[in-house]
Amino acid sequence: MAEKTGYVTLSNFCKCIIDLFGREYLRKSNATDIARLYSAHEEKHGFKGMLGSIDCMHWAWKNCPVAWKGQYTRSDHGHPTIMLEAVASYDMWIWHAFFGMAGSNNDINVLNHSPLFDSLRKDRAAPSPFEVNGNHYPFGYYLADGIYPDWTTLIKGYSTPIEEPRKKFTKFQASARKDVERTFGVLQGRFAILKTPARVMSVNKMRRIMYSCIVMHNMIQEDNGFALSTWEQEWLDKPENRPRRNIRRRVKDRRSRDKEIRDRDVHDQLREDLTAHIWNLPPNFRSMQN
Repeated sequence: MAEKTGYVTLSNFCKCIIDLFGREYLRKSNATDIARLYSAHEEKHGFKGMLGSIDCMHWAWKNCPVAWKGQYTRSDHGHPTIMLEAVASYDMWIWHAFFGMAGSNNDINVLNHSPLFDSLRKDRAAPSPFEVNGNHYPFGYYLADGIYPDWTTLIKGYSTPIEEPRKKFTKFQASARKDVERTFGVLQGRFAILKTPARVMSVNKMRRIMYSCIVMHNMIQEDNGFALSTWEQEWLDKPENRPRRNIRRRVKDRRSRDKEIRDRDVHDQLREDLTAHIWNLPPNFRSMQN
């Protein structure tokens, strides 16, 4: 088979995978999914209201144009890369994937361009309230490492914990956050194309390859019986269930919701409540999971 034929065939295959299965396997979590995620993460990690873990992965770009190399190269990698932001749960299902940012960016830059919280800002996300330590919170959160900002929807460990409850929380948080890192390892192990530098000349073709690999990864998790997800028609997909508001109301609500997402005080309160919850877990909690 000619080399060009292989490239064209791969591109068409990725297009078909995304067109046929992307809506099901690249979707946002629905209300049933959220309930299962809450239950599984509390049982496995001890975190109430946890939707998953977020992190970024780099994919090397071998045939990056010379004029773009400075834009796509970061000092700690030394070669052009393109970044993938992903959210994964305990079952290694990838719930969110955002690929295409230049490798010179850091995780915060990617987050600021990511559509991760767009459905929440637009009031189109599935309801996800929960309670912890006697306090009510309107939506779930993701575990993140230290570079991420102190938002209500992103929970980090303490940078320099001194008290024992904070030390225990930071230890549990670091352990649970490994879900997404483990998912990256499994994704690259299943699809060797993601481990080797990409030889395509277009970012869009790389994006199609990445998304098709994620679709097939989620399909494998489902076929193996590991997935917590369930496919059903989204409640907000029905026109009669969509919020009806004029443009001024939509802008006002979006600003208000964005402020709630980025509220640092709520982040600190939620982390303290989670710390108290983790501290009160049975001493043999980890062994109970084994």
